[in-house]
Formats: sequence, structure tokens, C-alpha cells
Amino acid sequence: MTTNKSVLAWIEEMKNLLNPDKVVWIDGSEEQLEALRKEACETGEMIKLNEEKLPGCYLHRTRENDVARVEDRTFICCRDEKDAGPTNNWKNPQEAYQMLFDIARGSYKGRTMYVIPYSMGPVGSPLAKIGYEVTDSIYVVLNMSIMTRVGTAVEEVLGDSEDWIKGLHAMCDVDPEKRYICHFPEDNYIISVNSAYGGNVLLGKKCFALRIASYLGKCEDWMAEHMLILGIENPQGEIKYVTAAFPSACGKTNLAMLIPPESYRNKGYKVWCVGDDIAWMRKGPDGRLWAINPENGFFGVAPGTNEKSNPNALASTKKGTIFTNVALNLDDNTVWWEGLDKNPPEHAIDWKGNPWNGKESTEKGAHPNSRFTAPAKNCPCISSEFNSTSGVPVSAIIFGGRRATTTPLVYQSRDWNNGVFVGSIMASETTAAATGAVGVLRHDPMAMKPFCGYHMGDYFGHWIEMGKILGDKAPKIFNVNWFRLDEDGKFMWPGFGDNFRVLEWIIKRCEGKADAVETPIGYLPRPEDINLEGLDMDMETLKKILTVDNEKWTAETKEIEEYYKIFGDKLPAELRAELEGLKERLAK
Repeated sequence: MTTNKSVLAWIEEMKNLLNPDKVVWIDGSEEQLEALRKEACETGEMIKLNEEKLPGCYLHRTRENDVARVEDRTFICCRDEKDAGPTNNWKNPQEAYQMLFDIARGSYKGRTMYVIPYSMGPVGSPLAKIGYEVTDSIYVVLNMSIMTRVGTAVEEVLGDSEDWIKGLHAMCDVDPEKRYICHFPEDNYIISVNSAYGGNVLLGKKCFALRIASYLGKCEDWMAEHMLILGIENPQGEIKYVTAAFPSACGKTNLAMLIPPESYRNKGYKVWCVGDDIAWMRKGPDGRLWAINPENGFFGVAPGTNEKSNPNALASTKKGTIFTNVALNLDDNTVWWEGLDKNPPEHAIDWKGNPWNGKESTEKGAHPNSRFTAPAKNCPCISSEFNSTSGVPVSAIIFGGRRATTTPLVYQSRDWNNGVFVGSIMASETTAAATGAVGVLRHDPMAMKPFCGYHMGDYFGHWIEMGKILGDKAPKIFNVNWFRLDEDGKFMWPGFGDNFRVLEWIIKRCEGKADAVETPIGYLPRPEDINLEGLDMDMETLKKILTVDNEKWTAETKEIEEYYKIFGDKLPAELRAELEGLKERLAK
């Protein structure tokens, strides 16, 4: 237990508010965590799985009304409503505190209050930040102990400092009508009530690592981004690192754990995963941008994860993992989800806790947003720099979306500000099945729309400022699109491991070893500079997915202009200038 006066005063405040029967400080020891696992199994909160096939693994089910992040119940509570911006829900901080404390008051009666000291990032790293979460859920304690660095070592590093983030989680009645996930960026405070689903209650994840941290980054000249971090090793043993941001359903986790094509592996190329979801980046002593993954585990979507789509992610779940809302196979006490394999169990319990026969039932065995919480150290391709306190130097930043037409396979921005423009216009197209109309754009700038803790116009401005801070040592910025379709509606690019061929060109551009063709939107590879060795693709198809259609891009500029209006006078002048520049180049 800490001697930090600011922490102890807050814990006392929480005890008086929540009225727990007892208080347990989480020290991070295996003995304490094992006792909590045992207790959770005794109460039915978790189910222990087959120790031989899935050692140290458990299954948990949430309530049916509590299965995903709730954007409409997520709020930024800053003093001035204008500072929350058009992409966030806002509440007045004083009113929010009053409402939340009233909901949480006395809700720990008959329960235990767990106090979790945790570090986002390697303990002691100058790029890391510390938080405390109080919770009445063992499930939260055990997940936080996988997703973050937890325990007494964190408290030792914090010492007497008041620089830490408060996090209150109260399950209450798990009532969706009184469910709120609120962030107070000016106060370093997060409060989550009436949920027990990971994305809403593991307060180190999106709440701290993105919404609060993005605001801290703006104030302290660093960046908290919804990005994977990837190391690419060449046959000489040199490793270059890239970060990449993608909206959901665009293959982010698959890219984070990519396995290069066989022809590359035979030559000695390797890929190393530093992080699959979040990057914190800061200017290092050498002037370059350095990144850490603030997390210690993966909180991945289970359905669709299999031996073919992402063998490294699947391997990560084989021990010490908590599965949430997947099916329980009664024949061998293991788990199953849609897309794992083609053999659904006949004797199973579905995610709702009902008997389920996967061969006959029309109901899904696992919830579409079912999850695995797996230790990052389990990943076969985890980087040796994963726990580095200094992080890794970033050579390139990649943006991407799902576009059937318009956007080519890959292009490089003209410079940093143009790269910020490219990130700000990130969007994915909907499909006919989902919306009744093909090509409806959903904008998700920098893949941060649900996670930016302040006005997105100011966020763009912060990116522009970071370019000035980094100067000529700033990473190069690229955009990729794995999802171009041909006339028959089929994907033109194979994706998955073959995306390595595009990464190779990106790295060569960073090293000054590859040519490019200048176009109105940026620099594109010459078709002959993308290696097609071992790939069943002809040069004509590659040329098609590397074309820039001026007519389509001219229409795109009109759409961007309309979209930019939501940011009002907060849109940086530099981005307006980039849009005008693009229009002029297209007109020529």
C-alpha cells in the first residue's frame, strides 16, 4: 500500500462514497491474483477452462444488455462545451460529478473495493503514465492485470507525485438507462457506472490511453494515437518501425501481427509486433519521434480470429487468457467462436449461458463483439523492444481505410502537413448489405473519432504543431487501401501477409532507396517497384490499383469540403490550404 497522500486522500473519499465492506489493494503478485481467480470461479463470475489445452484460461459472460462500448453514453466533461467539439458528447463537469456520485453512492455495500495501481507503458518509462482504478469487479482486476502493468512497483515509481489519473468504476445494477462512461480531461478523472463490459470498465484502455491521454498529449507536446506499432527486420538484421491507424474492420490487428510471404521469410525478413492498438509517441533526445505501446496485453475481437486470418493472435490466446462472451464447448471444456474453424461444437453453452448445438442452431454461439484478453508476451512475434522504457523510433506513419474505388493501394504524402490532411480525411465506405447504398463515406479522422478527448479541430492543430516540433526528423506519412474492388466486385489486392510488399516500398521510401511518381494526391510507387514475386497477380492489375482518377478525386474534394464544415473556425488554416492545393493540382 502506498504512502502517497494524494492517493490515500482519494481512496478515503471513495470509501466514504461507495461504502464497501472491505478494501483490497492489488499488489500484482501471482498469489493474490490466483486467489481472486479462485474466488471468481466459486461465485460463478468466471469459469476455469481445460488446464491441459488452455492453461490458466477462463471464460466470463457479461449481461446481454452490456456487450460493447456505448458511444451514446460516453461523454467528455470539460468546462466549456465548445472544447469537446462536434464529434464528442458533452456534459457539464459539476453536473456530471453530482449525477455519477449519486448513482455510485453506497453501491459497494456488501462488496469489496479493489484498488488497482497501474502503469500505462513499461514501469518507470519517461513515456509512461500512472493511474489508480477502484472497482467492485474481480473480472476488472484480472483483466487490468493482463492489459496493464499492475502492483507495488507502480506505486514505488509514483512516490509522492500527484501526477496520476483517477478512475472510478462501479457496476451498480448494470442498468443501461443509467450507464455512463465520463471523462474529465481537465481533472485527470474517469468515471464509469452501470457497466461490466471490458471496453467500458478497463479504464486504462480507451478511456485513459486515448481520451485522457490525447488531451495530456496536446498539453505536454506528445501524441496518444489509435495506432499499431510494427517492426520490420531486413535480412541484415536492421529494424525499422512504423505506426498505423485504421478504422474498425480494416485489418489493423492482422497487420500488427503480420507474417511476411514465404519468399520474404526465406530471405530472412521478419515482422515484430510492438503493439496492436495504441501508440504513445514523443520527441526523443535524438529529435526523432519515439513510440511505446502503453498496454501490456491484447483485448481482441474473437470472431473471425483463426489459424489462417491471424495465427499469431490465436497463439496469443492459448494461455493466461480471459475469454468474454464466447461459446463453451462442453465436450472438452474449451471455447469456440464463429470463424474459429468449421466444426462448431454440438454440446455447448452459448454466450448467453443457454444450451447450444452449433451444427443445428441458427443462433450464434459467440457474441459478434466477444473478446479475448491475452498477455502480449504470449504473441510469437512480440518485439524484443516491447518492454523498452525508451520505446522505438518511428520511421513512417500509415493511415488507411476501406475504399472500393478512388484511393490507390498506397501513396506517400507530399510533406508533414499534407500527411495531416491525409489523416484528417480518412474514411471507410459502407457496403450495400449494411446500408442499402454502396460508397457512403463514414469519416474517422486518424481512426480517432470515438477516442479524441477534446475538439477534433484542435487535435488536427496539435498534429500540425508536432510537425514543427519534429522538423526534418518527422516520420514520413503514407496512406494504404487494401480494399480496391474490380468490375466484378472482387478485391484486387490479396491482403494479409502480402501487405508486406507495400510495407517494403514504404520503408525503402523512408531510406531514400525507392523512386516514386508524383501525382495530384501525393507520391505513388512505380508498378515495377512493388515486388510481385510469388504472387498470382499481373502488372496490369497492379497498375489499375495504383491509378489516380482525377474525376473521382475532384468529387472527393467537394465531399471533404462539406465534411470540414463541422469543425468550423477550429479547422487549422493549414488543412484548408492543403485542400485548396489538392483542388488546384487536380484542375491542372
